[in-house]
Order: sequence, then C-alpha cells, then structure tokens
Amino acid sequence: MNTRQTGFVPLTRAEYDSLSQKLARLLGTQYAPVIIPGEAILGIEAIAAGIAAPGRKFLNIVTGPYGTLFGQWLERGGAEVQELRVPFDEVVTAEAVEDAIAQFKPQAISFVHAEVVTGGSNPAAAILEAARQYDLITVIDSVSAVGGEELPIDAWGADLVAIGAQKALGGPNGVSAVAVSPRGWAYIASNERAPRNSILSLLDLKPPGEGQVFRVPPYIPTLEARALIAALEEVEAEGLEQVIRRHERAAESAAAGLRALGLEGWQRDASRRSTLTTTVRIGTKDRLKIEQPIGIVAPGDGELRGQLLRVNHFGAYASREGVETAIRTLANLLEVDAADAVEAVRSVWEART
Repeated sequence: MNTRQTGFVPLTRAEYDSLSQKLARLLGTQYAPVIIPGEAILGIEAIAAGIAAPGRKFLNIVTGPYGTLFGQWLERGGAEVQELRVPFDEVVTAEAVEDAIAQFKPQAISFVHAEVVTGGSNPAAAILEAARQYDLITVIDSVSAVGGEELPIDAWGADLVAIGAQKALGGPNGVSAVAVSPRGWAYIASNERAPRNSILSLLDLKPPGEGQVFRVPPYIPTLEARALIAALEEVEAEGLEQVIRRHERAAESAAAGLRALGLEGWQRDASRRSTLTTTVRIGTKDRLKIEQPIGIVAPGDGELRGQLLRVNHFGAYASREGVETAIRTLANLLEVDAADAVEAVRSVWEART
C-alpha cells in the first residue's frame, strides 16, 4: 500500500510552513498563527485557559451560546467577568460596548464575531476601535466569520482570534488556528496559571522565532492539515474578497426568498445579519418545527430549538443553487408554491453578480 496515498506520511516542514503562511495571508497578519490540532472549540478554550487568572477583569459580550460558554471558562480560571448580554435575536452595539468598558474598566474584552447559531453579526471593527481607546486586550471568536466576513487582524489590532475552516472556507473541522499578536503572547506569558505541557497550552504550540530549532508537532492531524491547505488554495484561487462577496449574495438572496414566502428573519436588525446563515423566526408556523436537518435547513440549537430555523448557506452552499434549494425546502414545509420565492432569490443573486 502506498502510504503517501493514505495520508500517513507525516506533515512535512514545507507543508507546515505553507499552511502557516496561507493562514497568515488569509487573516491579514504578519505573525504566524498557532495551528490547533483539533476542532476550533479547542482553540477557544485554550485562549480562555491561557488568559484567565485571579485579578484579571474581562468584559465578555454575550450574543449567543458560545459567548456564555467562553465566560464560564474565564470564570473557571479565576477571572472576574462582567457580561454584556443582549437577547439572542439582536447583536451588541458599539455604544453599549463603550458604556460597559467605561463602567467596568476591564483589562480585556471578548466577543463572538459572527453568530451562526443566531444568524447575527456583531460590529467587530467598531468594538475593536472602542477597545483600542482603552488599550484593552481583545479576544475574538471568528470561527464562523472567517471567509464570510472581513477579518483584517493586524489592521484591526486584534490580539487573540480563533478561526475554523469548516464553514465559509469549505475546509475540514479537525484542524483550526489561533492568531496571536505580540501583546497577546505577552498577556499569556505573564499569566502564571496559563497551562503548560497541556493540550490547552498555546505557549506549547507557539510558532518558532527566527533561528529557533523547530520540528513539525507530531500531533498535527496530517489528513486534516492537507485538506486545509487544499481549501485555502481554493480560496486563494477564487480570491478572498470574492468568497466574501459570494456569501453576502447568498445572505441577501436568502432574505429575499424568505420575504416572498412571508417569513420573518430571526435577527431583528437586517443590517446586522450574518453572511453565513439566515435564521428564520418560526412563531406560530408549527410546520417549520423540524427535528433533523433537511439539506442546509437545520433546526435551532439548544434553547433556540423550536424558535428558529437556520439556512446554512456557507462554503460550497453559498451559491444561488444552494439558496434556491433551501427556499424550496421551506416552501415544502409550509406546503406553499415556491416559484415566486425562487424567482426572488434569482433576481437578487443576478443583480449582485
């Protein structure tokens, strides 16, 4: 058997460097990101473990369930956490963030960029601008946003940013990354409680400096890493800006289809809806209460089950065909004709092309 064909040949240094460089270009950063040997939730928990400690104060913005979870991890590490929470059919405003910073006076701020669970997108650039005015360490969960929304890390001055590949990038979910600025590394290194010799240790995974001896970590999943390299090559071939625009078209087309079906979006502010998912308010339409996904139409997670449906138009499904199929699915659930709604999708898609 040819081991190279089965993927059992370890990741080479050249492949590792290529992956690191492609991720850095994607994220608009001059600093090599940390390659996380697992799904992106591992990187998010590793960030929390690395920065949480008694005496540290965090403002944690909660606009969905992942924000809640991150705050719990910070508190587990002994940090003092002040929540800025809004209903899950809304996103936070920059004004509310500025007020909370002024009142609580935190050292750091954390938030989820795009909420695929709720279909909302927080104003990341404005939040980071407010944080810079107070010289805060900034933590962003951009696992879903990357590839679907702009994410120029260095230009924004973000310190710790977790990303995943399985949504807009169309890659695997078995390997992910965390981008860390020099300030971010210093903040972790100054924390005596930051894990060492642990799967949650970002310090153990820190990319080597110039001239440092380095070998590719043996626990980097080879097949997933190569799949991510391939996915990033496809993004580069299409162009990141075009990938983002394609996701924007998918979201706008899906919204048009919903309106034609007489359905209401879950997120109240249409201008702050995610480009990755379009969420549908179920209300009194019991026919929309499904138990299992139908194609890219999925029931709500956790407490949102029975309240909304998600149209997951990301990655390869950020296409006219993907959105049309989802709109037909919704029409079938409602037992209504889909023709006008599909035409609305096509009209918006073609107008944006």
